[in-house]
Amino acid sequence: METALLNKIMDLMWDAICVVDTEGRYVFVSASYERIFGYTPEEVLGRRMIELVHPDDRETTMAVAAAIMEGQPQSHFQNRYIRKDGSVVHIMWSARWSEADQVRIAVARDITALKRAESMTAALHAISEAAHMADNLPALYGEIHRIVGTLLPANNFFVALYNPLHGELSFPYFVDERDSAPPTQSLDAGSLTAQLIRSGQALLVTPGAPSDPSLPVIGSDALHWLGVPLCSQGCTVGALVVQSYDDATRYTESDKELLQFVSTQVAAAIERKQAEARLHHIARHDPLTDLANRDLFHQQFEAALENVSRFGGNLALLYIDLDKFKQVNDRYGHHTGDLLLCEVAQRIRGHLREGDVVGRMGGDEFVVLLCRLQSVADSVQVAEKLRAAINRPFELADRTLHASTSVGVATYPLHGHSSRDLTRAADAAMYQVKQDGGNRVRVAMPADQAEDGERSGSGSPH
Repeated sequence: METALLNKIMDLMWDAICVVDTEGRYVFVSASYERIFGYTPEEVLGRRMIELVHPDDRETTMAVAAAIMEGQPQSHFQNRYIRKDGSVVHIMWSARWSEADQVRIAVARDITALKRAESMTAALHAISEAAHMADNLPALYGEIHRIVGTLLPANNFFVALYNPLHGELSFPYFVDERDSAPPTQSLDAGSLTAQLIRSGQALLVTPGAPSDPSLPVIGSDALHWLGVPLCSQGCTVGALVVQSYDDATRYTESDKELLQFVSTQVAAAIERKQAEARLHHIARHDPLTDLANRDLFHQQFEAALENVSRFGGNLALLYIDLDKFKQVNDRYGHHTGDLLLCEVAQRIRGHLREGDVVGRMGGDEFVVLLCRLQSVADSVQVAEKLRAAINRPFELADRTLHASTSVGVATYPLHGHSSRDLTRAADAAMYQVKQDGGNRVRVAMPADQAEDGERSGSGSPH
């Protein structure tokens, strides 16, 4: 067969034929090389093959090339190349070594579409599984990041969520090589993420298609930025975003389509986990005040006791009961009484440190767990602050209300080592305050505990 006819046949082939010398330099490529890799034959002849291989695949590729040159043909070897436009192409090679000509002869088939389809199917399955298996939302976000990273470069990745009730945009998951998570922002903040969520349209920003220069720069200015909306029931509820700061990592329209494809499944997974988190929260919190309910408070109490028993320290239990609360309900109605309970809960929360715990036992009775105390005096000081805060007037339902409270204090280890002992001591001290007219703080005394034992046999009168 004539050489001209043979070259014409090779150029008509859909796959690319490549010939590489002993130094790994191209000595021949067919016309299809440009379709697959983006380079014309003239641009690669004399160039080392390994320069175009994806950096993560170079070591494996060199090992396989050495095996081929040792007389071990390869028929289904796969690796990735960087195209001229910066995109990644997946190649399946059939290659062998010609000892007589001292060259490697290979046929390259572009399997990018096949790998993409496989990756998308695997990603959808993985996201669905993550929605079931992740213990909580942070764990789910981490899994989503890992899964997206199997589809496209995602070293810099974040999830943004929009809360329409408050008009706020938050960033519950944010991994970036330069910046930390931005603070909560309004939807009119003017950022790329806010623009994406307002429009509900995917957004790809590259040096060739820059963003609107009037938009403010928040954090480091990414060179390549790709974001897709998270949608639920026709509304945009958030965004998935990947970004990079140099041309080594670029994003294309194909990447945008890929990220959009999985975004629906991601939105469903996040909603599922949010619903589970809400149900879990409802089961462990008081529905009126959103404080810890009796069960959750007891769990936290036991955990705190175990901690101080192992590592030492002090803690205090405060029993707080509103004085004459029934009169508020009788005079102004239960709606006003509920408003008062919510405001009392907020004032208690506002005067505690991080790590302290507050719960509602029911009715007008609250409990506070003060951790990492230096002395009993500290617990009394906090209790007095809470009593004084509750004594301040409440503006509720177009009227001014006044409230006072009785507070009993018990400390570990002075008043007991178990939650039962400390609860009985604090409750008894609070009951004694009520017997004496209320609106005071009392630290438990041995006599209080004895009196509590007598009351527990006949039922608590409060």
